[in-house]
Amino acid sequence: MNIGERRSRLGWTVAVALAGTVIGVTGCRPTPTAASGANTRPAATATADGGARVQGMAGSTVAAAQPAGPGGACVFVKPDGAQKFGHVGWGFRVTGTDRWVYGAVENPTNALYTPPGGPIGAWHAQGSYDRMLSEMSRDAHYPGKSTHPYSRYRCVSSPGGDVAAARTMIRTVENRGFLVGFDPSTGDLTSRDCLDATYDVLHAYRARHLTHAPRLDIPNVWVETLWDWSDHTLRPH
Repeated sequence: MNIGERRSRLGWTVAVALAGTVIGVTGCRPTPTAASGANTRPAATATADGGARVQGMAGSTVAAAQPAGPGGACVFVKPDGAQKFGHVGWGFRVTGTDRWVYGAVENPTNALYTPPGGPIGAWHAQGSYDRMLSEMSRDAHYPGKSTHPYSRYRCVSSPGGDVAAARTMIRTVENRGFLVGFDPSTGDLTSRDCLDATYDVLHAYRARHLTHAPRLDIPNVWVETLWDWSDHTLRPH
């Protein structure tokens, strides 16, 4: 069995559990937990001017550098979200500029199904790379009170990117509702969650080395398959 088959089967197993009487996972919803063990990734912290700095392994601090352009993409992670199955958001560079577009589907209601047009906590914003890191580290756009901001991010450079297609996909994912389980309109076991939104936007952008994310895949599993993407810890100011 190859890696893709194992990930796909694992996703279906989780989905079946979700569809049962007892629901242990509530979709892409951050849940507060105690801090886990030592972290070996470089950490980024927000600066007073709204930027961000990276904390090195030996404790030294250096300015956070955005991926080499003219394009680029990032995935933001809440590892302890959704009962530690993870939660993700996205960011992409407006090709040839220093501006980034970033966002997520937060699902603050915990609902496993929200029909199209319903409240799914979808948002997006635009700003510099440093501002993107700063706002993600503080959950600045979370609808309501955030209990667990994004604490990890992975990025990749790109020689280009389809910004128009990515912007179109943002509108799609923000209006298609939320689902983890059986689709009431078709009866299919599928998903329209935070990972699907993140993958669909970055796939539309044509991000480099973007691993395919099957429906019902697990965010924390998928994030580890992003080959050649940088890996950093993100700490709020």
